[in-house]
Amino acid sequence: MSKAITLWSDSPAGDTFAIERSLISQGYAIVAGTDEAGRGPLAGPVVAACVILPLHCEYQQFQDSKKLSAKVRRELAHRLVVLEAKIGVGIVSAAEIDRLNILQASLLAMRKAVEKLPGLPDFLLVDGKFTVPMAVEQKALVKGDSRSATISAASIVAKVTRDAIMEQYHLEYPQYNFARHKGYPTAEHRRVIREIGPCPIHRQSFKPVRDCSGK
Repeated sequence: MSKAITLWSDSPAGDTFAIERSLISQGYAIVAGTDEAGRGPLAGPVVAACVILPLHCEYQQFQDSKKLSAKVRRELAHRLVVLEAKIGVGIVSAAEIDRLNILQASLLAMRKAVEKLPGLPDFLLVDGKFTVPMAVEQKALVKGDSRSATISAASIVAKVTRDAIMEQYHLEYPQYNFARHKGYPTAEHRRVIREIGPCPIHRQSFKPVRDCSGK
């Protein structure tokens, strides 16, 4: 049976390491955060990352990846490596997304990311409404990427990793311009799918792709 835990409901005075500090004070020595990138695109994988931040790093620098430019995200992802943060990455392909559905695929990617760490954490903070299907004590945090620096760091790694994957796919399928929109359903992307149909990395279960799959 899991022991009772106490979490800050909000980060006091913008302290985005308060939740982690609270957990550590309760005996959870290793606290990890996990987040995913790529639930909304019509093509490519969903990618998750799991990060354990060093206790005395400048955690304020790690923010929700959606609020950062691509250049800053890449710099911060590199900084995590320099800081020797523990990082795991999980990738679930478009074919697996079609088989499982995007929610289950996202949770699977998070589980894979946790399992890629050097060892399992004592506690896992998960961005969103759902916990990860694995035997680790954990808490789902809605808008966790703005409440927890550890989740923010994971969101940065996940986004940078996924963007790099989509830039590689652009070289293989340049007609879709994945380097620009990373598979998201922009007007340009939808137009190209309508004109020439989907390619092998498109998510066939997503309606805009499914409607054009006969081309």
